[in-house]
Amino acid sequence: MADVLVAIPARLAATRLPGKPLADIGGVPMIVHVLRRAQEAAIGAVVVATDAEAIAAAVAKAGGRAVLTRADHASGSDRIFEALEQIDAERSVQIIVNLQGDLPTLEPAAMVAAIGPLADPAVDIVTIAAEIRSSEERSDPNVVKVIGTPVAPRRLRALYFTRAIAPAGEGPLYHHIGLYAFRRAALEKFVKLPPSPLEQRERLEQLRALEAGMRIDVALLDAVPLGVDTPADLEKARAMLTERA
Repeated sequence: MADVLVAIPARLAATRLPGKPLADIGGVPMIVHVLRRAQEAAIGAVVVATDAEAIAAAVAKAGGRAVLTRADHASGSDRIFEALEQIDAERSVQIIVNLQGDLPTLEPAAMVAAIGPLADPAVDIVTIAAEIRSSEERSDPNVVKVIGTPVAPRRLRALYFTRAIAPAGEGPLYHHIGLYAFRRAALEKFVKLPPSPLEQRERLEQLRALEAGMRIDVALLDAVPLGVDTPADLEKARAMLTERA
């Protein structure tokens, strides 16, 4: 779709896994695996937004497009917005998918699912989640939970995001996955907002949008893709992608 852009923010300054976007997985840098997953989704053009020449070079070598951005961005959302303004002065792009560069095992169908709820004009932003199946994840503060109310099959309207175990009582808990599809106007509004109180308390950027009255819907997936944050995660990704190949 000509009005959709998949933007992948990537930087080298990761504390737990230095040089993460260029980590080798089966002879291919991780950022290139993510680029290929986005291309396979076939929902729109794909660009990597980065502050590192080495990442841009790896993307170009793989036949992809990279845009160099400032190094001082506070978030991936800020980085992709700069890239958007660089490459789309005509404002033809109306939906921007923010795809993290550390999700090499993400199924392309997840990106397709993320843009579907934007057919509803009331929705500003869409993200994705999957039901938590393990007790360890329920109590892990690194696993962000989304609390939402059902609005359609396999779709919630987000009411809150938290690192705590919530909501209370019987019923499923949902593991939030950090992929976002923004309307262009929503992204423009979001990056201009100051950090909000609950965002700072929970250390969750998406709460800024909820506190500003923006609507976030959640497309539900069957499983959580592996996010690569540590050397152990990288080894798991290598094994998974070797099996897939």
